[in-house]
Amino acid sequence: MYLCRQKFPRERIEAPAAALNSLLASSWIGDRVRPGARIAITGGSRGIAAIVPLVKALVDYLHQLGGRPFVVNAMGSHGGATASGQREVLASLGMTEENLGCPVCTSMEVEQIGALGEGFPVWCDCKALEADHLVVINRVKLHTSLRGPVQSGLCKMLTVGLGKEKQAAHLHRYGPETMGRLVVKAAALAIKKLPVLAGIAIVENAYNEVARLELVRPEDFIAADTRLLKEAARLQPALPVQELDLLVVEEMGKCYSGAGLDPHVIGRWRIWGEPEPEFPRIQRVVVLRLAPASHGNAQGVGLADFITKELYENIDLETTYKNILTSTFVQRGMIPIIAATEQQAIADAIYSLPLAGGKELKVAWIKNTLQLETLALSEAVLKQLAYNNRIEKLGPVSWCFNEQGKLNPWVLPCR
Repeated sequence: MYLCRQKFPRERIEAPAAALNSLLASSWIGDRVRPGARIAITGGSRGIAAIVPLVKALVDYLHQLGGRPFVVNAMGSHGGATASGQREVLASLGMTEENLGCPVCTSMEVEQIGALGEGFPVWCDCKALEADHLVVINRVKLHTSLRGPVQSGLCKMLTVGLGKEKQAAHLHRYGPETMGRLVVKAAALAIKKLPVLAGIAIVENAYNEVARLELVRPEDFIAADTRLLKEAARLQPALPVQELDLLVVEEMGKCYSGAGLDPHVIGRWRIWGEPEPEFPRIQRVVVLRLAPASHGNAQGVGLADFITKELYENIDLETTYKNILTSTFVQRGMIPIIAATEQQAIADAIYSLPLAGGKELKVAWIKNTLQLETLALSEAVLKQLAYNNRIEKLGPVSWCFNEQGKLNPWVLPCR
């Protein structure tokens, strides 16, 4: 194996909070917010780049206007679909009253605000409905199940996030393409019904940095999501090859992808009735650990072929199954083959491969499916990348395990 560095486009905003301050100062918000006005701000479950400094900058600005901002939980069925579980998720991301300078209110109570022509009900968080204004903050990116020109972004946060488990469960009864269309229609209805003041759209680069930051008027949510999704797709990380015999992922979790393992990276949807992506094509996926920041939620574990006993024992089945059942994608919750140790999981995966004699294995070893700048590749993969100027070869590494069979971190050279 050789440790390598991938080069991705690195457009970024050096000081996101300062950039947001500038956008806010020249915006319409100052003319709309009156002293004493209560402003609800959405708080999601993803580890979005610079999310705490960005929300803090917004809170400080609203305080300067005499407003009374507060954060509401907006994350569908995550955190076990409980108010306390979602508060814990927000706290793990640093979104606490102490860090943000405003109350953090968590509740799973929603109220129906209307219905679409198809009879599809649209719900909203009760605390957000009590506010004078609503500010929606979210990262725009490709979704793990929605299809279409609008996926993860302002529209999804406004509908699925604020609609809590009830909205998420109802939406996921439809197929991926229909889900995408419903989110757009539900967002259009919500914009008419709710006191939406603005949206803050964030696009990240492959290095988990803020690449784009826009302050969006409510009537422009759909257009902004559509335009920025193309940018997000261009900037997102990916594996450098389209075919692998084996992919070893050190850690999975909701903090890296809504599906624990990003389907766009590993080339697996595991959605009944939906065709799998043509590429990347990976024969075996091994996952070694569940990230602590995932709070026991192993949504997407069924995207793997092999996991470790340690990972399995760290799964909170109640939390995971709540998220899985709400999504309806039960294949993603099925438990893979369990190995006693990390070393055994990798060995078992290799032993199971239908290989002709003498074939060199095409293997990639990554930390998680979000951070793909640095990764280890086998010699067979590097032969395919001989003329790829986006790959920098750093040096040889080996599969080094301790006495308990746990994989040691990358060391150059591995001793």
